Amino acid sequence: MQVSFVAGFGPIVRDVATSRTFWGAGLGIALQEADPAYWATEALPGVKVFALWPLSQAAESCFGTAHWPEAIPAPQAWLEVDVESVGAVAAAAAELQAAGHRLLRGVREEPWGQTTTRLLSPEGLLVGVTYTPALHAPPPGAVAGPEEPGR
Repeated sequence: MQVSFVAGFGPIVRDVATSRTFWGAGLGIALQEADPAYWATEALPGVKVFALWPLSQAAESCFGTAHWPEAIPAPQAWLEVDVESVGAVAAAAAELQAAGHRLLRGVREEPWGQTTTRLLSPEGLLVGVTYTPALHAPPPGAVAGPEEPGR
């Protein structure tokens, strides 16, 4: 078998209203009620990366240690939503905090150039709001640089 692309991804929710508020109002994903209590969209462009992310690495990214804190539920999956700029990551972080969401880690530029902030969704997914330069098309007329190996 060879997978062509990720056809869909989403959390298994326990509280539809809370989750709908987080994903819709919090992250700005326009959702429609496709079936009773089943909110979805087919208008969000597809995933660029599917990866098995070790919990120790996720903990390092969020807390600077290889151990996930026992006081915080360990995530069952991760999802990154890429925004249009570094400034948009900072704006999203401020907006999420203002709405009462707890960031696990504020805005930071990773060693490979990606800018991130991370938090847990109501379902326990590790959510990153990110800007990943390599995933964005260069501006018209710009000369693209070499790809970073291994990314």
